[in-house]
Amino acid sequence: MYQVGIVGCGVIGERLASTFAEHEATTVTVACDRDETRVSEFAADHDCEAVTDHQTLVTHEAVDVVYVGVPPAHHVAVATDALAAGRHVLCEKPIAPTADGGEELVAAAASATVADGVADGRTDGAAEADEVGPASGGDGAAAATGADRRPVTGVNLPFRYTPGFRELRERVREGAVGDVCRVDLHFRFPRWPREWQDVSWLEGREQGGPIREVGTHFLFGVEEIFGSIRRLTAEAQYAGPDRYEQSVVGSFAVDDLDGDGEVHGTLDLATDVAASEENSITVLGTDGSLSLMEWYKLIADRGEDDEQVLVDSRASSTLALVDAFVAELDGEGGDLVSFEEATRVQRAVDAVFDSGGEPVSLAADAE
Repeated sequence: MYQVGIVGCGVIGERLASTFAEHEATTVTVACDRDETRVSEFAADHDCEAVTDHQTLVTHEAVDVVYVGVPPAHHVAVATDALAAGRHVLCEKPIAPTADGGEELVAAAASATVADGVADGRTDGAAEADEVGPASGGDGAAAATGADRRPVTGVNLPFRYTPGFRELRERVREGAVGDVCRVDLHFRFPRWPREWQDVSWLEGREQGGPIREVGTHFLFGVEEIFGSIRRLTAEAQYAGPDRYEQSVVGSFAVDDLDGDGEVHGTLDLATDVAASEENSITVLGTDGSLSLMEWYKLIADRGEDDEQVLVDSRASSTLALVDAFVAELDGEGGDLVSFEEATRVQRAVDAVFDSGGEPVSLAADAE
């Protein structure tokens, strides 16, 4: 049984804690939040210990895995301390407010080793291949043996486990829409933050806003299908000084699936508008289109006479994530999103804010 510490007792922390409690191989043992009342209530709900200092949690003898569910500005500090303490780390997205922070975590994970007494189901024989290699996460390679064993790391980007998105990815790769001509990302929010997001940091430009909070998922989705985004151009308008982006219009380019050309994409976001919320990715091709709507619903030829819903399942991507993390801990190869992959996506997110209407080359990250 792997013992999990939850850092950050908000909406997403609650969701992950419930999933860890549900999973047969994990249990929640310690929770941490700066708000003493919140963490006390959270700990009572999950029958675990409550602390208000993350250092206490990451060094706790009853913690093998640390879930980092605090606001993005604190991801690097908490995850780095957990890695330094020899714990496995699952980090919420985005990996950090900027890609530079992601690079810090990549380096920290590569130099970390699992502490004595921390549960790790990987056998010595299965772990030899990565003895001096990077931290485990996403490629199925186990970490090193004994004192050199690297912690398991991953980032919660759930499209990798979402049935509708997975079907979209495979159909596009198999040529279901013909030659791909365009990828469109479309976002509408009647208000920001959304009504259920009662946290002030989401209003700020430093670590919040809809591109970091929502757009990260969809830029990751683009890279899951086509590989790295090669360049991106965008212009943003903001709700006020140091506040979130209210409008973003942009474009990007990826390699086509044959590797001998480019596919163009668009990014269109508006907040505080008289429209229903929409978050979608549409892949347009010579033989049809595929659209992922409402995070899970896959539709072929949306808006046409022959429109068809292909996937309408809300299967738990969070449970699939925990399954993958446990599989990696057990040495069976879990399909985790690595720190490196999440940092690459964050470079595209950074480009949205840095572009100012000029192309930002991401080609070095695509090699």
